[in-house]
Amino acid sequence: MIAVAPLFALVSSAARAENPFTTLNGTWSGAGQIKLEGGSSESLKCRAYYNAKDDGNGLGLAIRCASASNKIELRANLTYAGGKISGDWEERQFNAGGSVTGQASGSRISLAITGGGVNGSLTVALNGASHSVSIQTTGIGLRAVNINLSRS
Repeated sequence: MIAVAPLFALVSSAARAENPFTTLNGTWSGAGQIKLEGGSSESLKCRAYYNAKDDGNGLGLAIRCASASNKIELRANLTYAGGKISGDWEERQFNAGGSVTGQASGSRISLAITGGGVNGSLTVALNGASHSVSIQTTGIGLRAVNINLSRS
């Protein structure tokens, strides 16, 4: 029994290390670009709010960005289990929402987003005290968002 306990602790700690939800917890700010249908793009200023819950196995997120003529307000509720992510999302300015599926590793979240005529992807890449968010979509006027964020 004693030999099994350290092995269990090692497996539990490795599983926690693969889940980036607790690392994201908190408020972040930064800047980036929005690309719209038709090819126009604008600079963005953004704030992101992440709320890790359920011992790090759940994540609520809100990303709010503004450019000279556009706003983005993305919200999602995500659940992590065994490297897989599921949940729901909504974007309030473009009036879209649906489901999320994907996977996570220690420094990266890769999600497929679908619903309401929208298909796309959302990727979060962690790099120490900063992270990037990349969103690609079809089916709405928003085509892409790329932002870099650091802790506020």
